[in-house]
Amino acid sequence: MSVNKVILLGNAGRDPEVRYLDSGVAVATLPLATSERGYTLSNGTQVPERTEWHNLVLWRGLAETAEKYVHKGDKLYVEGKIRTRSYDDQTGAKRYVTEIFVDAMEMLTPKNAAQTTPAQPTAQQSSPRPQGAPVHEDVTDDLPF
Repeated sequence: MSVNKVILLGNAGRDPEVRYLDSGVAVATLPLATSERGYTLSNGTQVPERTEWHNLVLWRGLAETAEKYVHKGDKLYVEGKIRTRSYDDQTGAKRYVTEIFVDAMEMLTPKNAAQTTPAQPTAQQSSPRPQGAPVHEDVTDDLPF
């Protein structure tokens, strides 16, 4: 038995980049920042705050939701799995990319705290799912690689 499960709580580093495959399937990517607070050891040594950046990949309905409602700085809770892929860059060197394929996402930034834009939902446009309920998507089909 093995488990590949990631849970992250952090802030969107930029607005999602969304593209649509020839089949019409939406794929969104965005960086998510998680930070550990700095602290002082008992001997007085200062340990600075550390920010880790995670590459999120969202598919189908999750990608469309992110496109409409997620903006730079928004707090997100995501669950997913780690996937690593490799490619050869222009010089022929092998490069590795580690990504989080998101299975569930909760948007935690309050509506009144976010800047109001036409893309954000109003009371009439809100989703039929209950507030705070995670969005689940099966992302195993139609992978482009």
